[in-house]
Amino acid sequence: MSNFHVTESGKTLVTLIPGDGVGPEVVDSTIRIIEATGAPIEWEERHAGERVFLEGQASGVRQDTIDSIRKTRVVMKGPLGTPIGYGEKSANVTLRKLFETYGNIRPAREYPGVKTPYSGRGIDLVVVRENVEDLYAGIEYMLTPGVAQGLKLISRKGTEKIVRLAFELARAEGRESVVAMSKANIMKMTEGTLKSVFEEVSLEYDDIESWHVIVDNAAHQLVKLPEQYSVLVTTNMNGDILSDLSSALIGGLGFAPSANIGNEVFIAEAVHGSAPKYTGKDVINPTAMILSGVMMLRHLDMFEEAALIENAVITTLEEGKVMTRDVVGDERQGGTTGYTNEIIKNLGKKPTDWKIREYKPIKLPQLGAAPDFVKVKTRQVCGVDIFIESASDKISIGESMERICEGRDLYLKMVDSRGTMLYPPNDVMTDTVDAWRARFMLRDDAAELNDAQLIDLLQAVAAEHMWAHVEKLQRFDGADGFTKAQGED
Repeated sequence: MSNFHVTESGKTLVTLIPGDGVGPEVVDSTIRIIEATGAPIEWEERHAGERVFLEGQASGVRQDTIDSIRKTRVVMKGPLGTPIGYGEKSANVTLRKLFETYGNIRPAREYPGVKTPYSGRGIDLVVVRENVEDLYAGIEYMLTPGVAQGLKLISRKGTEKIVRLAFELARAEGRESVVAMSKANIMKMTEGTLKSVFEEVSLEYDDIESWHVIVDNAAHQLVKLPEQYSVLVTTNMNGDILSDLSSALIGGLGFAPSANIGNEVFIAEAVHGSAPKYTGKDVINPTAMILSGVMMLRHLDMFEEAALIENAVITTLEEGKVMTRDVVGDERQGGTTGYTNEIIKNLGKKPTDWKIREYKPIKLPQLGAAPDFVKVKTRQVCGVDIFIESASDKISIGESMERICEGRDLYLKMVDSRGTMLYPPNDVMTDTVDAWRARFMLRDDAAELNDAQLIDLLQAVAAEHMWAHVEKLQRFDGADGFTKAQGED
């Protein structure tokens, strides 16, 4: 756990980012409740999001905000808007990447007084989502004017961190199972990394039940029988989708707290957006932000204050005297302020029909800083894929590549379009586009393709075709580090 910044007054300093739209309202609600518990916290207000984009800062994050986070290591952040048409990446994503908050923790638990089609089912789960890599690395290219490509980056190191975090969270919260959810049946190397690492690491946690589910079946099961799950661990994009699905089961994003957690920095944030049309109307539900604050307090080892707030929130919902407009539309509607006041009034009370969970500190995984996390004994470059742009047909392209191989140590293994092999000629009926991949392999399977051979080949291809990019085909410890096209032997 990080070393927190303690002020001269003996309080823990927290970077406070009010956010955009309704952000300042839900953040103010949370601050009032935290301060009412007497939690020894001092706030350092900084800014990110829309106002910073408008200042001309393309990242949406000011330098003084970054400096504050480096100092405090703990952030409470309201929702940030991502303007369309200016700025670059989302300020939320920028913050996660800058501070390696590799885990996104999203609890979804049934709340009293919040009626849903699942009321009474006892939903109580947590989605643990990898937070910085996968397709969210944001590495995209236009291969041709009509074909886009995105790189899905999954590292062994990043995967092991998120898997260990999931198991450690289960232990910290007294949970009995962890389930991995992946698309390893299709993406055997990227999504498959999650499955294989999960199965390996799970052996160290024999006190916790574990199993793997294909992610589309997982979504089906979450809707059909969500109470079977406790901790779910998954890759970035899958986790983004499944965590939103999970929050819908228990009342929506107004009840969806979250934490972005890393070994150095912790960022508490509500999942919902900035909802600008409700700004200043005192109607927004602050529960998600309040419970995100509860997660922050636990991270700060302030478990007593966290329990006070969680019990007060549940008591308020259980009593149902004052609620927000998204839950009720009658005289019990008290708005953001009235609901907050009711929670403060209920501090010290415990709900009558709610299982109070005992929390312990989460033991964060420590895997070391070495970039070359996976070591191999042997490696071999055995071929190369060259991606080209062409409006020609598969036969013409294939025959051209065959001619290019004449007199060289390489042969043409296949040509594909959109992952389906079309050359050597076959009877596959598929619509082609102008992005093609030609796979060349060394004639001597035990030989090594050197850069001079590769450049010579690329120049020969370039004389006849417009090439877009190149991928070396490598074997690590004798295992292919590349997949085959559909139909390739």
